[in-house]
Amino acid sequence: MSEKTIQDILPLVQMPSRYLGNEFNRIKKSWNDTKLHIALAFPDLYEIASSHFGIQILYAILNKNREIMAERVFAPALDMEKQLRDNNIPLCSLESQIPIGEFDIIGFSLLYELNYTNMLNMLDLGGITFLAEKRRKEEPLIIGGGPCTCNPEPIADFFDAIVIGDGEEVIVKMTDAWQNWKASIDRDRSSLLESWSKIKGVYIPSFFQVDYNMDGEPILTPKKSGYLAVERVVVKDLNDTPFPDSPIIPYGKPVHDRLRVEIARGCTRGCRFCQAGMIYRPVRERDPDKIISSVKTALGKTGYEDLSLLSLSTGDYTCISSVMEKIMAFGENDNVSISLPSLRAGTLTPELMELIKRVRKTGFTIAPEAGSQRLRNVINKMITEADIFRTVDNAFLMGWRMIKLYFMIGLPTETQDDLWAIVDMVKRLKAHNKDKKFKKINVSFGTFVPKPHTPFQWESQIDLETAIGKMNWLKDQLNMKGIQVKWQDPRVSIIEGVWSRGDRKLGQVLINAWKAGCRFDGWSDYFNYDRWINVFKESGVIPTAYSFTPMNEKRILPWDHINIGVEKKYLIKERKRAFKEQRTTDCRNGDCSGCGVCDFKTIKPISFQQKESDCGKEKVEKNIHPIEQSFKYLIKFKKIGFARFLAHLEMIKIFNRSFRRAKIPVKYSAGFHPMPKISFRDTLPMGMQSENEEMLITLDLFLEPETISRRLSSELLENIEIIGCYEFSKINLTVGDDNKTYWVELKDGFFKEKDLEWFNFQQSVNIERKNKKGKILNFDLKKAVEKVELHSNKKLKIILKPIEKHIIRPTQAIKIIFNLNKEDILTALITKI
Repeated sequence: MSEKTIQDILPLVQMPSRYLGNEFNRIKKSWNDTKLHIALAFPDLYEIASSHFGIQILYAILNKNREIMAERVFAPALDMEKQLRDNNIPLCSLESQIPIGEFDIIGFSLLYELNYTNMLNMLDLGGITFLAEKRRKEEPLIIGGGPCTCNPEPIADFFDAIVIGDGEEVIVKMTDAWQNWKASIDRDRSSLLESWSKIKGVYIPSFFQVDYNMDGEPILTPKKSGYLAVERVVVKDLNDTPFPDSPIIPYGKPVHDRLRVEIARGCTRGCRFCQAGMIYRPVRERDPDKIISSVKTALGKTGYEDLSLLSLSTGDYTCISSVMEKIMAFGENDNVSISLPSLRAGTLTPELMELIKRVRKTGFTIAPEAGSQRLRNVINKMITEADIFRTVDNAFLMGWRMIKLYFMIGLPTETQDDLWAIVDMVKRLKAHNKDKKFKKINVSFGTFVPKPHTPFQWESQIDLETAIGKMNWLKDQLNMKGIQVKWQDPRVSIIEGVWSRGDRKLGQVLINAWKAGCRFDGWSDYFNYDRWINVFKESGVIPTAYSFTPMNEKRILPWDHINIGVEKKYLIKERKRAFKEQRTTDCRNGDCSGCGVCDFKTIKPISFQQKESDCGKEKVEKNIHPIEQSFKYLIKFKKIGFARFLAHLEMIKIFNRSFRRAKIPVKYSAGFHPMPKISFRDTLPMGMQSENEEMLITLDLFLEPETISRRLSSELLENIEIIGCYEFSKINLTVGDDNKTYWVELKDGFFKEKDLEWFNFQQSVNIERKNKKGKILNFDLKKAVEKVELHSNKKLKIILKPIEKHIIRPTQAIKIIFNLNKEDILTALITKI
């Protein structure tokens, strides 16, 4: 084991805040005071993983139990992976920095097939055996969950157990079973797996023997009597499940940097390509009153200024207007904006647009999927061209200047006429709105990937040459001012299609891909198609057999033993209706379509139509102060310890949300995107700590400085400490000089007296700096260095002053004076005093 720890290598990686684990609202428990230790793992970077709503739910549920310690672990970036391997440091949990190999259970959330290599990489970095059957008894149990588990076979051999369906109730039953097993005499793993297999929604891959017939179809033979299929577990009523009203507030730039509130689960639109629309049935709406209550509580506990209402189809929520009105009634005065990320054309009404833009305009995307009505009928996309044009018209009339359109290529029965229809629609939208002062239309394309448990699960995927040809043709046709075209790399879709419909033969392929260096395959910067093709070839697996070949409806599918509720006969019926271009109505508003999910006793659709009469009646009165007032304050604070790894933009967000939680009324700017009036003086570079930083804030109301200090102190992170607050009008900022004093302590390397003597002897020492425009400026370092005092060969004090208003940093000075290398500089502890 290396003598170094995570703290030692943090200065050597980009974005070290990814690995701090001390975010606001995180839960940290004692290892020794808890019986069950669970690592909640997400196989992607912090920015993606920290935004995953499912992890937030499980984190809150598990940590409510005093005997359970649940912590997070995410995939390290490549630079951190290198540091971990070079220094023989195992992958650790975020909160306690405990190696994941010491946990009892590691639970992976599997949302995307191209994250599978990251999953293996995390196991390897934790020193954990890949294959479940070869894992030692002292190693953690590995469980998985998420939408990818509706076909778990490609990764089945790596898991002891896999959860099929909603995890809220299952995870509690599984942890209860674990604690009973731990307290029993028989602690053989097989006995625990036996008890888990009796829980609805839990799949134990080792309880099935897998063989293949002459046609290559997988034959799964149960090793346990009666264990023929695994039935998806469904949370019957979202109102009975815990809601995470104190979510962790991530550092950096998470993909969803806002409060996220699930208002409904499931969708009944019945798009035939959409896996989520099938595997999350039925629709279960959350009670509007509970949504309002959750939002109020969570905004107070997080300080978020942006809110997203989550659902597969947010605009279909029965009382969406009423809910938004009531949120705005208390949120608008706090500059809370609301976004609806999954709106469909036809549901984005002028009323909703007016509510969305009341604080600031958030973006929205219209997804016609197909250009022609014929093809939209095939895929059962229940929108018309009139819906699309009406929605775009409303958006531009309400002040939006940019719209996003999403289309899919390679859909079953697609012809060249359907592609022409996309071009025609986009061009007509542009011409139709040429007088409405719009900026541009963003058009995005993706490639159809047939997914398990959908009516199109038997269809073939278009090959790479065809996909690239279609994309290039569309790009050429839409190459005009005001239209921007983007597409997802069809090569990524090819690999995704293989893993989507794969079987257990792919397990060894995954190991080989990981050995070949495949990582972060969902990121364009890292994806390497040729490497994947070589891996398949060397593994003796033909990828086209999984994606390019249409399947017979009678074929045995790798996921046939996974019962997600939607019956196969229904999928076959929908497939036939697709080829007849027949639409199936939304069962939310019409007759039951007979998919098989609901028994109408325990599992049934839940909506709150009785509250529709209240929709839109809540009126908001914006607080208007008779006299525009401003009160300015200077706040002094320390930024030490782990806080030195927070970048300036992260500090801005931390303070802004702390002010909101502390109910300190910071004044906002006017205009399109209101911003809090907060500014920092002489901002520190990341990696440097300070005993005296300053910031200026402007408030709407007068507060005593002591009140501001007290309120703010209780809402800040550890290692950020308020040391003073003053009325700005009572401060004389002209007194004093601009000299800055720093202590510098080296972890590696040495300060040599002869280097300092050399520097003192020089008449001038040139130093180069780039300005914001990239121009190189030359300065005399001798004029910037007021004094250098060596206290030891590891520690010194240096006083610096600006040159021509340019601040010289101590890292620049000591590098030149003492001829230090990059790692010596990065690992030095520098403190402004």
